[in-house]
Amino acid sequence: MRPGRRLLDAFAVLIALATIFPIYWMVLAAVKPPGEIQSLDQRPWTLAPTLDAFRRVVTVDNFGRYFLNSVLVALVVVVLSGLCAFLAAVALTRFRFRLRTTVLVLFLVAQMVPVEALTIPLFFLVRDLGAQVPGIGLNTLGSLMLVHTAFTLPFAIWMLRGFVAAVPDELDEAAQLDGAGRFTILWRILFPLVAPGLAATSVFSFITAWNDFLFARTFIISATDRQTLPMALLVFFKPDENDWGAIMAASTLMTVPVLIFFLLVRRRLVAGLGGAVKD
Repeated sequence: MRPGRRLLDAFAVLIALATIFPIYWMVLAAVKPPGEIQSLDQRPWTLAPTLDAFRRVVTVDNFGRYFLNSVLVALVVVVLSGLCAFLAAVALTRFRFRLRTTVLVLFLVAQMVPVEALTIPLFFLVRDLGAQVPGIGLNTLGSLMLVHTAFTLPFAIWMLRGFVAAVPDELDEAAQLDGAGRFTILWRILFPLVAPGLAATSVFSFITAWNDFLFARTFIISATDRQTLPMALLVFFKPDENDWGAIMAASTLMTVPVLIFFLLVRRRLVAGLGGAVKD
């Protein structure tokens, strides 16, 4: 093995360790006894692991309800953003119309605006929209679904546009010669071929909706039965002393569904478009 390759491998290992270490420390803090967590002599191990922090987390009132709300919001956002982004990507790639480039630029600009700058305008928009559309206003899960779908769409459209553009137009023409309609071409040909892109965008959408705290804190004001899982962390932040063991345990439990979702879509995520065309 060449020295340059060894140097690159060592650099990659260092990056991997730097990325994994915060996760390791989070899990370690979740299983440490309270005395070790608060000790000034911190060590990267523990000789007395305990699951008391996890028990305190799962026994929080409405913890199961928070979990189900987070799952519902994340899955709806994944489906809605994936479907809308797929249809938009097909329209922007396969059809020629005026201001098409302008629309693409606007999608790119939308990603540059900080989320914090839009929180207050969105609050008033959701409040006014709730007076006209039931299930979309404040203190509803529909508001979170709508806002997260809108924020994930620009990234999803830009990514899926590249996958749709990589599918040869000859496939559409051949299908039309065989008598296939536009709907059949869309769902039987294009949809399977852009599955790797849909997997990548679904991971992004799921993580964005699952880990959200800002919008959940802003739009879910008083309806405790509609709060999401990140809101459960507030229970362990106390004025006198924070329960860091429970905070780390809750953060660890929140990471597990993301890993499970990633494993479910991993095969599609790593699949290339060339392999999909070959099938």
